[in-house]
Formats: sequence, structure tokens, C-alpha cells
Amino acid sequence: MSLFKQLRKEISYLEEAQIAEIYEAFLVAQNAHAGQKRDTGENYLTHPIAVAIILANMHMDYQSIIAALLHDVVEDTVVTKEFIADKFGTVIADLVDGVTKLSQIEFSNQAEVQAESFRKMVLAMSRDIRVILIKLADRLHNMRTIGGVMPAKSKRISCETLDIYAPIANRLGMHALCLELETLSFSILHPRRYRILHDAMTKTRGNRKEVMATIEKEIKQALVKKSLAEVTVNGREKNIYSIYRKMSTRHLQFAAIMDVYAFRVIVPEFDDCYRALGIVHSLYKPVPGRFKDYIAIPKSNGYQSLHTTLFGPYGMPIEVQIRTQAMDNMANHGIAAHWLYKADTKLADAAQVRAQQWINNLLEMQQNTGSSLEFLDNVRVDLFPDEVYVFTPKGHIMELPRGATVVDFAYMIHTDVGNSCVAARIDRQFMPLSTVLLNGQTVSIITAPDAKPNPAWLNFVVTARARSGIRAYLKGQKRGESIELGKQLLAQALAEMSMPLQKFDQVAIKALLEETQFATLDDLYESIGLGKRLAIFTAHQLANMAQPEVNIDNKSRPLLIRGAEGMAITFADCCHPIPGDKIIGYFDVGNGLVIHTEDCATLEKQRKRRGQYMPVLWADDVSGDFNVEVNVEALNQKGALAQLAHEVAEAGSNIEDIKMSDTNTDYSLLTLRLTVKNTAHLERVLRHIGRVPMVVGVIRKKAINN
Repeated sequence: MSLFKQLRKEISYLEEAQIAEIYEAFLVAQNAHAGQKRDTGENYLTHPIAVAIILANMHMDYQSIIAALLHDVVEDTVVTKEFIADKFGTVIADLVDGVTKLSQIEFSNQAEVQAESFRKMVLAMSRDIRVILIKLADRLHNMRTIGGVMPAKSKRISCETLDIYAPIANRLGMHALCLELETLSFSILHPRRYRILHDAMTKTRGNRKEVMATIEKEIKQALVKKSLAEVTVNGREKNIYSIYRKMSTRHLQFAAIMDVYAFRVIVPEFDDCYRALGIVHSLYKPVPGRFKDYIAIPKSNGYQSLHTTLFGPYGMPIEVQIRTQAMDNMANHGIAAHWLYKADTKLADAAQVRAQQWINNLLEMQQNTGSSLEFLDNVRVDLFPDEVYVFTPKGHIMELPRGATVVDFAYMIHTDVGNSCVAARIDRQFMPLSTVLLNGQTVSIITAPDAKPNPAWLNFVVTARARSGIRAYLKGQKRGESIELGKQLLAQALAEMSMPLQKFDQVAIKALLEETQFATLDDLYESIGLGKRLAIFTAHQLANMAQPEVNIDNKSRPLLIRGAEGMAITFADCCHPIPGDKIIGYFDVGNGLVIHTEDCATLEKQRKRRGQYMPVLWADDVSGDFNVEVNVEALNQKGALAQLAHEVAEAGSNIEDIKMSDTNTDYSLLTLRLTVKNTAHLERVLRHIGRVPMVVGVIRKKAINN
């Protein structure tokens, strides 16, 4: 009962009927956790009470408080979600379920547990954002009491907190909670570094008091003199973890960071922010290029403030943040301000909208990723933005992480725009899709109906939204090609048995799917196309399912290769087959059919695995450009490479890559990767290369049998 008294003091802002329901939840939690102890040795009930108190300090609603009291009962006791729903309603039951980890499901490792639990929480967040607030409060109390946990477990929890939960708190604008999570995690992961920095900060704080007081007094007097009497000026202390991060990433000494004096100015009204800025700029000279207006263009988490750096007394750098009280409340509490400051809900509601937009983006990302681990990796990327603000042609502001490219911008507008983008205008000039965007640029995306994402985009995009969108498209494209290839391979195998696929009825097809445990025929085709199942083996299985009428006129024939494009059919880098070569297909499980030349040396060790091979031929209408490598021995003379490139171009080819190695002081061996149409085209290219005076010899490079 004494535990509930602690909570009762903090929830006095609620109605009596709501407090009575909270007490009922307390009794359920007390009975459910009876006899349980935490790793610290305390009564387990102290934990849900502490989580509820943290939420009560945010003035959360009574449903959140009840969910906090019950957040561990489903996971750690016999109480079920259905019981909670019957007693307290489905809303509270869903909140509890959203916070509950997936402890009942078997996973192969801890990383999968973490990833799948996070995915489950994101889905719950999309329905009710209070889920993440309860989870953050839960994690905060766990970090405050982590001293009693075994070292290995405490480090794992601290690492997870620093990687995921602190950034989420920051993303939701909950700065105060984020700082505490970062500091607690840092103290566990790097205790010695934490202790050294803490002692150094304590020592420095004493030496800086007089200087800080002088600057604070001068700023306050200047503001009051200009009729800004209702103003608060405070010296701002830097967070230990942020100091450590700056020292690590910027390679700075502790003294260099602590030489900067930071202050926060709180003014009554919106317009006073800009008046105060002018006053401090007239008091101390501003450092050029160090002013940021987060009021006109808020950060992605809703943070608003004016930031400026000044040359203070004796040339000391001074950082000043200027904001209203409402902005300061938002900066510290983020979306929690929606409940904490009900008198001023305009900014808080805007934060709610931004948070919901972010969660919706996470949902879309989750739908486009193949696994929970991939989703969690994408979210990690998304949680560490350093914003760049660019404009659409209509003047709308788009927030992107620093380093974002045109493709990232296109996917931020809409997935369909990203999938079909072909070019862009940046400030009315055509620029490549890989161009990194800068603050203040106006970007216009040019699309084409037949355009599709390029796998190479994955090498330069930085946003999780773009990465997941590209992967989702490529995955769908690969599936379609794999299905078509699998269908051809099965038809080919059945033709060799003089049993055309169309002769089999639906009963036989259904029996085959049941035996192979595939949901649809397309799934079976995809598995064959990716080389996960052998077509000839599947054909025999199907033949055993029924005795259809057969057409004995079907003759065995190889699979026809029609072009260089595709993801289910690829061409080996070891031998670079081109039209005109004798070729053979080899199944690489998961990657489909890989085409080699028949004399490729790398296939020699696989010769015994006959079932992995497929007879293939070039189609009469084969088209496209194919890569091939040639070795060129040439004299070391000026202009040799230029003449070589000219002759290659004259022959209608293109140089994709050049590798050079010195054979002696007079000669060099060049390996050129060229694009050709077929063997006849290659012969023409070789003749053109041989015309260069400095070329001693030229030959196609191939991996062949000895």
C-alpha cells in the first residue's frame, strides 16, 4: 500500500474515478508479481510503480498509467491479454500488448528477438503512440536501476538503449529523457571514460563560474535595456555523452569543447526571439555562418529555437539559444508536452502530427523490408539524421538527413516518384541523380513511365525510405523474372520427358503443391528459377501425380538466352560469356541461372554435380551489350591510352574498367573490360586495338581448362 501512496501523490491531476481504476490495476499487478524479485533484489512491483510515476510526471492519461502498472504481467506472469481486456478494456490491453516483448516465440539469436520485438512495437505505435512513451519510461527506470544487473546483460541493454531508445526519444523531441538515457548508457559501456570526463567537468565548472556569471549578467542587462524585461538567461551545461561524441567524431580535445560558453535565453513571445537575437548580435559580434533558424524551419522532431555563435569577451566563443517558454517545453518533452502542457497545445499537437508521420514512414519501410533484422538496420539509419532542408518547386520544405541525394528526395516525395525518376533539376540546372543535396536548394524531379530503380542507387542513397523502396522494387522484379525462368525450366524438363505442362490437370498441380509445400504455382516456379529446386526432379514429381495424355512429338531442346538484362539469369565474371561462345547454365542456389562458357575452368570442380547444369543456347534474336575482358600488352609511351580508347570507340565498343600492371620498365599489361554485342564484334574490337602502334599484343582474357 505504501507503494501506491507514492503513485497517488503524482496522479492527483486525474479524476477520482480514474484514480480508483488505477488502484484496481495496482492490485492486479501486486497479486500477479507476488513473490517476484528484480535483479537488484527489490520487490518486482517497485518497477511498474516507478514506470507509472515517470508517466505521471508527464501528466499522461489514466489509461497510460494503468498500462504502465500492467506492462510486465502478460510477459512475466499468468495474467493474459484477454483478462486485461475484460477488466480494463481493449485499449489498455492493446497498450500492454504493444510493450510486451516476444518471449514466447523461439528465435535463433538475441538479435532476432530484439528486431522482431521492435517491429511488433512499431506496429503497436502506429495504432497508439502512447506505446512508445510507456516503453521509454520502462527503459528509463531499467537504466536507472541497472547497477544490480550482471555486467554482460547490463552492457547489452545499455548498447540497445544507446542505439535505439535514446535516438527514438530524440526523434520524438523528448530531449531531457534522451540525455538521461545517453548518460546512463555511456556510464555503463565506458565507465572509465565517463568517470574521467565527469571529474574534468566538475573541475572546469568551478573555474568557469565567474566568467559565466559575467556574460549572463551582460546579456540580461542588454535585453532589459531594450525593453525585454520578462526574460530568463541561463548558463547551459553540456551533456557528458555529447561532449564525448564531439571529442570522438571531431577529434577534439576536452579543453577545445569546454572553451565554448553556452547560454539559453527564454523570452515571452514568438516575435521577441528575433528581437533578442538582434540585441545579442549588437552586444557581441556574431561568427559568420554559425546562425541557424530552427523557428522558421523546425527540426524533424518539432524542435524550435534560434542558434547563434558569438565572439564574447576576450574573443571567447559563446553559443546562444533563443526560444519562447512553449518552445523550451517542447524541446525538453517533445510529444509528451501534449499531455504535460494542456494549456498550450498548438506546438504539442504539431509534434504529435510529426511523430505520427514518422511512424507512418516506419510502417511503410517495414512493409518493404524482407526481415525484422533488415528493418531494424534501416531504422537505425533513420534515427541519426543531421537535417538538410530543401524546397520543392512549389516552395514546400522537405527535411532530409545530411548527405541525402536526389534519389532520397524523390522517394521522400512518394515511392512511385522514386521508382520512376530519371533526372533532376537543382536550382534549374540538370544534375545527376547521385548529387548530394545542400541546404536551401530547390529540387525538381523528372520521371518517366517506363523508368525503374537501378540497383546501383543502393551505393549512394542514405535514407532508409529510399533504401527499402529500391530493395522492395528489385525484390518484386527478381521474383517476376525468377517465376518466368522457373516456368521455362519446368516446361523444358517436361518436354524432355515428352509430357507438356498444359496436359496436367489442376488435381495433379494441387497434389504437387501439397507435396512440395508451396502455396501457389508461382512460388514453385520462383524456387526453380532461383535454383533452389531442380526442374527435372520437380518434373518427375509432377509425372507421378497423374498420367495425362502426352504429346510424343515434343523434343528436348536447350533453354534460349535472349539478352544481357535480368536478375534471374546472370553471366559469370570468371569467363564473361558473349553471344557466339559455346555456353552452359549452372544453378547457383538463391541466385538463379548463371551462364558460363563451356570451357570455363571454374566449373571443373563442379562437373560431377550433373543435376546442377542446364543446356542453354544463344537465341537467334539475342540483343544487348555484354562484358568481356581483354589483355593488352603495350609500350610505356605517352598517348598510348588515349589512342587505345579512340580505337575501342571507333569499333563501337566502350571501356568499362581498366587495370594496369607493369611487366618491365618498357611495357605494361592492361586488362580492359569492354562491352560487345557478340564474338564477331569482339574480333572487330581486337583488330582495332591491334592497329595502335604501341600495342605489342592483344588477346581475350578467359578462365579456361588446362
